[in-house]
Amino acid sequence: GQAIFPQEYLLYFKGKWRSTGQKDPLIGRFDSFQIHPIFWRTPMRHYFAPMEGLTDSVYRRLHHKYFPGVDRYYMPFFSPTVHRQLTQRESRELPEADSVSFAAVSQVLTKVPEDFLWAAEVIRNRGYDEVNLNLGCPSGTVTAKGKGAGMLTDPEALDRFLDDVFSKCPIAISVKTRLGMHTPEEFPALLDIFNRYPIRELTVHPRVRQEFYRSPIHFDWFDYAVENSRNRLCYNGNLCTPTQIREFEEKYPQINSVMIGRGLIGDPGMLTPGGTTAAALEAFFDELLEAYTRDFGGARNAMFRLKENWFYLLRRFEGSEKLGKQLRKTTDVNVYKSITSEIFHTLPLAKDLRADW
Repeated sequence: GQAIFPQEYLLYFKGKWRSTGQKDPLIGRFDSFQIHPIFWRTPMRHYFAPMEGLTDSVYRRLHHKYFPGVDRYYMPFFSPTVHRQLTQRESRELPEADSVSFAAVSQVLTKVPEDFLWAAEVIRNRGYDEVNLNLGCPSGTVTAKGKGAGMLTDPEALDRFLDDVFSKCPIAISVKTRLGMHTPEEFPALLDIFNRYPIRELTVHPRVRQEFYRSPIHFDWFDYAVENSRNRLCYNGNLCTPTQIREFEEKYPQINSVMIGRGLIGDPGMLTPGGTTAAALEAFFDELLEAYTRDFGGARNAMFRLKENWFYLLRRFEGSEKLGKQLRKTTDVNVYKSITSEIFHTLPLAKDLRADW
């Protein structure tokens, strides 16, 4: 007889997850498959990765205004000091939770448990219920101090750190990590440590620190995380088009959250119904320039700040090489405005972001 399942169930059939919603002749008969773990498919959650110098509080607020669709924004990390006091900039970047109209999570970079716990208390007092620990930053100035990905070099010290903070933290802790410092083979020992703690969500960027963002993704080691993690997983790495996100969903139906960084900087409307339009981009960047001019005390500094975003955004337009070169070279705000206007009004948007950085 025919087996009837709710549309969103998934079945594990001959080494592959298949949706019962598919019209597949191999699915539907009791004698055609074995049911392994069956679960509801939950909607994919899309997170905006924290990117230092790119996704500050102004950018997050205006991105949400013009390009809805992100489920959660992760704030670029702040690093507590012995003074235990937020700088003016850090305070601005950590607004009261009820003052923004979208979900956000603050990220902390430190190797000192007491500093992490102090930061978590500050974050809680501003209305947030989660703090994210940065174990993935590959910057040499960060890892040289034993922070970020540098914490992955000493698993025993990492275990002691996590034991201290999980026993005392007033809010939930999520973690963003790489596979290790030097080789992916470091990851099993690290995952064993993570499995000892109730991490709200473990975001895995499947590269090691030495690879920064250049090498191919180690999907075999992400598979290892999927098979062995006791904590909920989020994937991060090289998702730059809607097609790539869909392909990831099909390959990993048991993962229901992804974190996207450079892809969303280069294609801000990737997750927005209707996608990215030139008109929305122009309004977005006009308001960014206005806001940064006000915050930085001048349009020239605001222009240089936005050029960092344009490095990625230019790859969303066809034939942008000539105007992109002019944009990179100019130091005049009026010329910048003229060039960007020409880009928005004369260059067609490509079908997808060209992620060739």
